Amino acid sequence: MLRDIRKHKGQFISIFLMAFLGVFVFTGISSEYVALEVNIDDYYEETNLADGWIYSPYLNDLFLEQVYLLGPTTQMERQLVVESVADFKNDPEVTLHFVENNTISKFHLLEGNPIDINDSEGVWLDKSFADAHGLKIGDRISFESEGYVIDKEIKGLGYSPEYVYHASPYSVMPDYSKIGFAYMSYKAFPEDTVPYNVLNVKFDGSPDTYSKLLDYRLNGYYSTFLKQSDHPSVYQFSEEIAKHKMMAGIFPIVFIIVSMLILLTTMTRIISHQRMQIGILKANGFKNTTITLHYISYGFFLVLSGSVLGLILGPILLPPLFYPSMINAYKIPVWSSAWSMNFIFLVALMAIFSIAVSYRAVSSISNEKPSHAIKPKVPKVSTSGFVERLNIWKRSSFNFRWNYRDIKRNRLRSLMTVIGVMGCTALLIGAFGLYDGLNDVKEWEYGQICHYDSKLIIDEDTTVSQIDAALSDVNGDKIMEENIELEKNDTKKLGTVMVLNNTDLITPTDNDKNPIEIGKDEISISQKMADMFNLDVGDTIKWHIMGSDKWIKTKIDKIHADPISQGFIMSPYKLEKLGLNYTPTSIITSEHVNKTYDGFKTTSTLDDIEKGWDQITQTMWLFIYILSFFACVLAIIVLYNLGLLSFTEIEREIATLKVLGFKSNNLRRLLLTQNIIFTSIGFILGVPLGLYTLDLIWTSTGTTFYVIPSLTITNVLLSASITFFLSILVNLMFSGKIKKLDMVESLKASE
Repeated sequence: MLRDIRKHKGQFISIFLMAFLGVFVFTGISSEYVALEVNIDDYYEETNLADGWIYSPYLNDLFLEQVYLLGPTTQMERQLVVESVADFKNDPEVTLHFVENNTISKFHLLEGNPIDINDSEGVWLDKSFADAHGLKIGDRISFESEGYVIDKEIKGLGYSPEYVYHASPYSVMPDYSKIGFAYMSYKAFPEDTVPYNVLNVKFDGSPDTYSKLLDYRLNGYYSTFLKQSDHPSVYQFSEEIAKHKMMAGIFPIVFIIVSMLILLTTMTRIISHQRMQIGILKANGFKNTTITLHYISYGFFLVLSGSVLGLILGPILLPPLFYPSMINAYKIPVWSSAWSMNFIFLVALMAIFSIAVSYRAVSSISNEKPSHAIKPKVPKVSTSGFVERLNIWKRSSFNFRWNYRDIKRNRLRSLMTVIGVMGCTALLIGAFGLYDGLNDVKEWEYGQICHYDSKLIIDEDTTVSQIDAALSDVNGDKIMEENIELEKNDTKKLGTVMVLNNTDLITPTDNDKNPIEIGKDEISISQKMADMFNLDVGDTIKWHIMGSDKWIKTKIDKIHADPISQGFIMSPYKLEKLGLNYTPTSIITSEHVNKTYDGFKTTSTLDDIEKGWDQITQTMWLFIYILSFFACVLAIIVLYNLGLLSFTEIEREIATLKVLGFKSNNLRRLLLTQNIIFTSIGFILGVPLGLYTLDLIWTSTGTTFYVIPSLTITNVLLSASITFFLSILVNLMFSGKIKKLDMVESLKASE
């Protein structure tokens, strides 16, 4: 066995590497998402994250009693949650939590003292915000909120399970210099009576059942019930985990197939070359079982050793590649890798498959009689089929006829080559399609839909005169953006409503990215949201603005497409006709604004938003590079090894053709023609498989992004160029083998 491995080291190294890489990539990416699940679950359990949040201005004792009497409620805690502006140069926004006892969604302390409910002078601050502003324990910080100025001493720094992902509504990437959160005792509130507005609840049973009970008993006394899975932070992190799960799911399938194809190729070649040796062993009394176990052990030990090495190194080396980009976007106390029994199952599966494949290669000769096994294998006889009886057959070239009959005689090898090329094509189409999609989303949102340069965020207490002064100064337009909740047939989804005030700085588009007009008295819903609710033009849906208990039933007049923002678009006239107040939340302008105005929270530019998009998609770019690299590795290894098998199987035929006077160039052309045929078939079949892979990738991005998986000419041409280039390159590797072929040795065995 060792002598054979040394002699065929190239093929056996390929088997080892593909088994290693398959398990390495799977366990590496899987250990990351498994660790994310374990770490976030532990974090949520440790901090007792709420199962739901009830938003209501009536959180008195009677309301609490009614919630408790629902039955499933196990814990409750009131909070006053308000927005404030910290006393810094850039007026950062800080969400203040005045808590009763902090037993649900607890503040996770990293530095300082635990929250003291009796401490009216202390504040426990977001550590990321503190780091961005150079704050430490003992410093004082002031907040301005709803006419109050709250000055407190920092007693602790830490994280919160409600702010694992914390980005402002006008940015996709957290900027901790502009946004943060803080926890304080209810005794720190400036008034004696705290106007609590959020009730954190823990309950038994499903959130949907709990929501129905809440509607039944307290309908009209609360504005919104937000279940845990819909919380923006929880949802965003779970979608991130889903993307990594999808990545981990693609690679093991591809690499198991590839490693097993290579193993079958190599073992078939070895057994073909050692046919006479096997016959001699059988003639000398070696049992079929002994011979079978001997050849099965080749693949078993190589695949097992490669898999075990991948099992060890994957969880150690791969997670650190993904974590740096994620640490900037998400805040959890622990970033580590984790193990899963699925890793062991995969290694066991690889070992079992290696045994099955090796047995498949050796079974044909192990059952032969010694007198038959000691002789060369009789070439397969190809009978005339339908094609060969056509008149066109006689006019066909020798090249075509020879390759057609060779493919007929070796259907399994032909199928394996096609499958290998399909896998390569699918990965390339997926990688380049993902590249096109990311660029397409960015260009669609920030090039074709949004035409403004700067966006000024209006504060809640801003006066009309302040808005008008800034509006005139920057020559901009007012818009309103609010979070909403939509409901139909007991299904609820979160989205946004955008109220456009006759501006040309935001252009709604359709699925083909063409501009569409939304009339003054019309409501348009995004295509993604319409798909989730199975809505069409003319259908109705119920919705309300988050924080308001006024539900509205509206008819859908149009459907627009937006890659990032999902929800409604309407005019101020339509909004007020529905009985809602038009309250602008921002001013957009085509001018570049680099200063702040009184009454405005902050100013952001489209360049800042695009940079945030680039940061949050870093893991997707890393995935593109991984897909592209392994697609090329897959193509080279599969084509080379199956080309080697092809050469082995037709070695005698090639030697015969050389004796008959065929030049090496002619013979090389024979093999190239077959390679091109297989590559063409594999590529054609691999394109829809790649499109399916691309659809899986985009589906894993969740309900926020709307991307239409599509194939561009550039994608297809680039994938085809790489695939066919590798196919031709592999064919050139056999040029030397054809020239060095020993015709006497190849033909003598059949005497």
